[in-house]
Amino acid sequence: MIQGQLEVFFQKYYHVCLRVAFTMVKNQADAEDIAQEVLLRLLLYQPEFKNAEHEKAWMIRTAMNLSKDLLKSKWHTSTVGMEAMPKTGEPYLQGVGLEIDDTLEAVLELSERYRDCLYLFYYEDYSIREIARILEVPQNTVKTNLKRGREALRQKLLERR
Repeated sequence: MIQGQLEVFFQKYYHVCLRVAFTMVKNQADAEDIAQEVLLRLLLYQPEFKNAEHEKAWMIRTAMNLSKDLLKSKWHTSTVGMEAMPKTGEPYLQGVGLEIDDTLEAVLELSERYRDCLYLFYYEDYSIREIARILEVPQNTVKTNLKRGREALRQKLLERR
């Protein structure tokens, strides 16, 4: 892969991968590591993409898989990170390029299946069909998770008021 191509991928997808990873690991440093690892894997494996949609889906799927791997790792399950500290002052979401609001914080607190579907649908503007392909689940599962996730999100937001 030519250096210029890698720079284009970095400019197009680094922040997308960072946001996707952050929604899963909830730690900016780990999310940055994952976003960089996605680009390293792109450089290492040099996959052939059918189109821009396939390219973006590969990047997101890779970021999600690396995030899941980190969450399952022995290091992650046996340590307590700085994010476990109580929040004071500026919200911890500030550095990842996401607009900080109560809704996003509530989405990040949902279970993984609801969080992923809601985030990809509302924050990354993917269709149900595209989300199903990225998450490798049936479209009806995505629809169900969106419906249940919206209800869980509504409950969370009502509890905060």
